[in-house]
Amino acid sequence: MMKILYTNFHVGPHVSGHAIYISRLAQNLVGHHSISVAAPPGCALLRLAADIPDVRTYPIDFSSRLYRMPAPARKLRALLERENFDVVHVNGSADHKLVILASLFLKQRPKIVFTKHNDQPISALSARIRTWLGTDHVIAVCDHVRRKLAKTAYANAGISTVFNGVDTTTFRPSSAEEKSGMRARYFGKELAGRIVLGSNAGTGEYKSWMDMVRAVARLPLAVREGFHVAVAGGPISSADLAEIRGLGMEGRFSYVGILDDVRPFISAIDVGFVLSHRVETISFACREMMACGKPVIVTEYAGLPENITRGIDGWVVPPRSPDSIATLLAQIADRAFNLFDMGVAARRKAEAKFDQVDFIHGTQRVYVELVFPAPRRHELSGAGG
Repeated sequence: MMKILYTNFHVGPHVSGHAIYISRLAQNLVGHHSISVAAPPGCALLRLAADIPDVRTYPIDFSSRLYRMPAPARKLRALLERENFDVVHVNGSADHKLVILASLFLKQRPKIVFTKHNDQPISALSARIRTWLGTDHVIAVCDHVRRKLAKTAYANAGISTVFNGVDTTTFRPSSAEEKSGMRARYFGKELAGRIVLGSNAGTGEYKSWMDMVRAVARLPLAVREGFHVAVAGGPISSADLAEIRGLGMEGRFSYVGILDDVRPFISAIDVGFVLSHRVETISFACREMMACGKPVIVTEYAGLPENITRGIDGWVVPPRSPDSIATLLAQIADRAFNLFDMGVAARRKAEAKFDQVDFIHGTQRVYVELVFPAPRRHELSGAGG
């Protein structure tokens, strides 16, 4: 058994990809290891972690601003000294810095694992300093991220690609009856015959979800009538709402809000989309929709195309290109693709490559190889029969 501390810097009540990542690891490893989570007070991650039996939670502010770091650094150092964690798994720049600072000169320093979740630029100097001061291993969430990390000093710490996984028993295709019920719940009964293009990837600017609205608006009226756009996530800006009205898309667009459980919403859609143009890497949302049997449209950005076999279980379009999306939608409307067969293929892909068992085992393997030297791992294996 290992003592593992997960950290994250995200604030606020909205469930982020980081929160999903950490909570799924915690939920699946808590029966085998001692699991703790440290994150800002009142954040979504602490709420999710508190609902997992036997997971300990610690409210700590992680700030990258120097003048705000001393107090949380002292609090974190006291926690590290008291608990003697084997592994601290950090998930962003702010918590990475604070964990390194708090663990300096500890008598028993934990192994520090850093997951690079996003596509933000990597500072060569920062990578050298963090590797030198104590980053023991780095996890990349896709091959695209691994290639970027390999060009930095993080390569000296060792890099493993561990793809984000989803629970394919929980995220599964719905029955026709379930889908019909969810469509009525979210959209009413007036959408019969329309193809619902949906996304649970969020409504941040970098998600470029408005490109789907713009694409549908550019279709000829007769074709446009066959589509409806729906998104889940944080509040939509007044500027976006004004543009939706200006495009005449009010009756062809639904915003369903922030969802604690996205599965009923995914059930109600026909085709998923993740159209990010920055920050994003592999996307939990894309994999969740595919696990639910939905073909997905993604942009040619970062690791998103790694999810898709083009034309088989989804499509890849250029980022920030409503015209390219409109061209694809016209083909979908013309029945150039069998959406049912593509959904089946998406589900098969998820079962074969996205299942969270590989995600959990791959991450745990990183911890074991750091904490237990090879001879000790051999002894443990032998002791287990």
